[in-house]
Amino acid sequence: MAKREHIVRYTDKELREMRERGEDKSDWKKAASMTNKEIEAAIAGDEDEKEMHVDWSNISAELPRPKAVLNMRIDHDVLEFFRSQGKGYQKRIHAVLRSYVEQRRKMNT
Repeated sequence: MAKREHIVRYTDKELREMRERGEDKSDWKKAASMTNKEIEAAIAGDEDEKEMHVDWSNISAELPRPKAVLNMRIDHDVLEFFRSQGKGYQKRIHAVLRSYVEQRRKMNT
């Protein structure tokens, strides 16, 4: 049986307007008055949060390495092919080059 989903999307402006009209379901005054222990207990008692635990003490964030700026000569028809695919053509060229590099590395190991 397929899971039924009901996803609703709002802009930040729409959310602010809903909050101003009192249409949100959050009790911000109550939340602001709670201690950290009370907040943790409320989260632990929430069925949606059951079995969801993240140990933030071991989390690391890997920042993407900056891309190198490159001016290169390329056949006009090749460039036009990628440009004709629309926005993001440089990312697609990068993906093709990345795929080539990974395949060559596999062959050399």
